[in-house]
Amino acid sequence: MSGSGKGKGKALGLAGWVAGVGVVLVALPLAAGARLPDRMATHWGGGVGDSGATPDGSMPFAQSLAFPLAIWAVLALGVAVFAVTRARAATALLPSGVLLAGAQASVVRANLDHEDWRQADPLDGRVLVAVLAAAVLAAFAGAMIDRRGPVAAVGPAAGAPVMDIPAGERLVWLARTSNPWLRLTAAALGAVAALAAVAGAGGLLGPAWQLVAPFGVASVAVLAFSSVRARVTAQGLEVGFGPLGWPVRRWAAADIESARAEDRTPTQVGGWGYRLGGLGTTVMLRAGECLVVRSRGKDFAVSVDDAARGAALLNSLVAGTRSTPQALS
Repeated sequence: MSGSGKGKGKALGLAGWVAGVGVVLVALPLAAGARLPDRMATHWGGGVGDSGATPDGSMPFAQSLAFPLAIWAVLALGVAVFAVTRARAATALLPSGVLLAGAQASVVRANLDHEDWRQADPLDGRVLVAVLAAAVLAAFAGAMIDRRGPVAAVGPAAGAPVMDIPAGERLVWLARTSNPWLRLTAAALGAVAALAAVAGAGGLLGPAWQLVAPFGVASVAVLAFSSVRARVTAQGLEVGFGPLGWPVRRWAAADIESARAEDRTPTQVGGWGYRLGGLGTTVMLRAGECLVVRSRGKDFAVSVDDAARGAALLNSLVAGTRSTPQALS
């Protein structure tokens, strides 16, 4: 994937996140509307989770629905307008979206099944701790996404089985591939888990974990194999999975027997994602060109563009380790 393609994919993903959080902020109180008072308690005196805390501020139902949505809209617009903030868009939008959705769920939960806002329950400290923990994880994930730079590629011509490396120079080859359908599947599974978590936090769902756990695990598993990054350096080959480039598989140049480019299809390898079969291990994200490395008698293939150049550079490094092993120390 090119740098511009990566940027477009990130922008579309964040646009979906902005829209999804906006829907949650509106849909949660609307779904519980018949069980909520006309005015909603929105502020409490005393400590969080304190059974003695009493509501001391309120808003009309419509205003309590619109207020967090307006905050979210202003934040998203600010990220879109200001270039400095836009460079850290995921770091800003992911945790703030979690915090706003969690706050809305906490307010709905406290007001649920009360006729007057003054009777609202204290805010549940356990829910708020869970929301803060989720926001911290979201901030970490956002920072990792924002750190990913553009794709770099080596300059020599493609197609050569071995690449000439000028003395004193070190070349790096890097390629990325993603499957939008696998990402969409992961997003759909994650949305179910997130909605179940928010509904559970808002008191609208019983044991929410029964939905959150399986759908959340399935979402993470599919997302982990929806994209891949392959990098060849002087040390060998590194293949990172998922939007964060983790988990990672590594092969030292000295452990690789050979590398080649080869066309493969999902039918040949048994489907999409991480496949094991007669051709060895294949990370199949799209039909076509794959970088294939042989190590210890076994093949590992990953579907990435420009595989011929990656294989040529890797073969040169492998040859170098066998002729002058001290050069890579």
